[in-house]
Amino acid sequence: MDISNTLVNEWNTLQNQSDSYEKHSLYIKLLAIAITASAALLIAQTNLYIVIILAILWLQDAIWKTFQARISERLIKIETALRDTSSLHNVPPCQLNSEWLAKRSGFVGLIKEYLCQAARPTIAFPYILLIGLLLSI
Repeated sequence: MDISNTLVNEWNTLQNQSDSYEKHSLYIKLLAIAITASAALLIAQTNLYIVIILAILWLQDAIWKTFQARISERLIKIETALRDTSSLHNVPPCQLNSEWLAKRSGFVGLIKEYLCQAARPTIAFPYILLIGLLLSI
């Protein structure tokens, strides 16, 4: 079995999946904007339920980005091995889930991971603005 070809195939699959998560994250943001815009037009007042829906969408976006971050970690590992072919045998192919499971830190660690993703500026940016907009109405 040619490890480099196997890793290239894995890289292609993971890269496509990572791109897919990016699209889903954008869809969640667009939904949040649509909900905020609709609510602002329809009720023209702050509504705690809308803020809660935005917070839920924000966390869902963070969950998607956490999945994407796990894939990205593996992509970087594969890219490093492909660049330095002497380390190819140190990176067995098709180990995304096993590596994640080995590093898993339980329920509290998972929640912390989601919250850390939610705090990233590229994720938080639209939600903070939308919640601020709602609270200023």
